[in-house]
Amino acid sequence: MSYELQALIGTLELLTVAAAEVPVARVVPLAQGLAMLPVTSAVLAALQGDGAAARTSVARTSVAHPPAAHTSAAGSGFGRHADGFELRLAAWSKAGPIACVEAEGFGDGGIRRAAVWSDGRIVLGPLAEGESVEGESTEGEPVAGESVEGEGGDPISRALRLLGVRVTAGRVDECDAVGLSAHRSTTGWAAAVG
Repeated sequence: MSYELQALIGTLELLTVAAAEVPVARVVPLAQGLAMLPVTSAVLAALQGDGAAARTSVARTSVAHPPAAHTSAAGSGFGRHADGFELRLAAWSKAGPIACVEAEGFGDGGIRRAAVWSDGRIVLGPLAEGESVEGESTEGEPVAGESVEGEGGDPISRALRLLGVRVTAGRVDECDAVGLSAHRSTTGWAAAVG
């Protein structure tokens, strides 16, 4: 069975505020106080098409905390995300950590990517596991940036751990613990909203 997900994960409060800036965005509650903002093609277009607003938002929120040198996932495999998208993540992360996760696959095979922004900069990753650009297998290796926390597990589980997710009794991993298996696609998650 195939699986495809492109989403932002953070606290419900953080993503609700973020979604208010992007009219086409929807927020889906997850377990353990987290939520998901599915990055549909409409959400991505809105974020990429609004680079000027994102730059203004970053400037407004980072006066007291200038952006760190490492704020971009460029070259990380998050290829479809333009500057406006990453600027928004940096700005939103001033209010708390936010993970950008991607997964696609069929059965046991596939690709998983994750990065976590906090305080305006990337604090985990970007990490990738599965097939690289050259078709070589990776094992949750950093593609760029540094892993500062959450060693072990696939990139998405590591990102979730950094957001505070804990595996509870009867759960397989962090993804299972927050309920990421409830839908098989980004559009399925977006349709799950209210």
